[in-house]
Amino acid sequence: MLKIVAVPMHKEGRKFVATFAVITLVLALIWEPLFWIGVGLTIWCYYFFRDPVRVVPQQQGLVLSPADGVVSLIEQVVPSRDLGLGDDPLTRVSVFMNVFNCHVNRAPIAGRVMQVVYHHGKFLNASLDKASEHNERNSVTIETPQGVRIGVVQIAGLVARRIVCFVQEGDTLDIGHRFGLIRFGSRLDIYLPKGVTPLVSVGQTAVAGETVLADLANPDQQRPGIAV
Repeated sequence: MLKIVAVPMHKEGRKFVATFAVITLVLALIWEPLFWIGVGLTIWCYYFFRDPVRVVPQQQGLVLSPADGVVSLIEQVVPSRDLGLGDDPLTRVSVFMNVFNCHVNRAPIAGRVMQVVYHHGKFLNASLDKASEHNERNSVTIETPQGVRIGVVQIAGLVARRIVCFVQEGDTLDIGHRFGLIRFGSRLDIYLPKGVTPLVSVGQTAVAGETVLADLANPDQQRPGIAV
């Protein structure tokens, strides 16, 4: 129970929790009910920046979800030129994070960061398809030791106003390694290599660093159907 309640907090959240706590103390001097509202918001802020330990699968070739949330879109699209993945359509898997999801982003594969490109943009609802093109975003391309490249795009949403990326070009990442976060609601797009079939479905809940999105070693593997 203690591990569930006392989840570690990412250091990016410390200043926000401290700010909420100070405001709460000020509110206590104004009116007691406001104090309890402040306490609730402070707890929520701590919960938002939580950084729980994840059990990362180590099987060779797996592509893991980089974010907690719901798989909102799976479609064939031409990737952004920022990713350097060519002009042919690729499968894009989008994971939408609401304000109650853990917002620490993790590397979907192990490999070398080939490029990181940040773009200013709008703050449309991150669940919309056009958010990939128009919203503020940060594109990261990772290449495996076998030469396979995957693109990951952090996309800001209606509430999100800050994309944080911890890595830069040339860095080497382990699978499940923390590479960034987005503050207060957003989405991540993952571009799979050509011919690789996703192993998730729209509406499925994904867990960063644990949920398998695809298997590069078995690119044609299909997700088992469920009889209903």
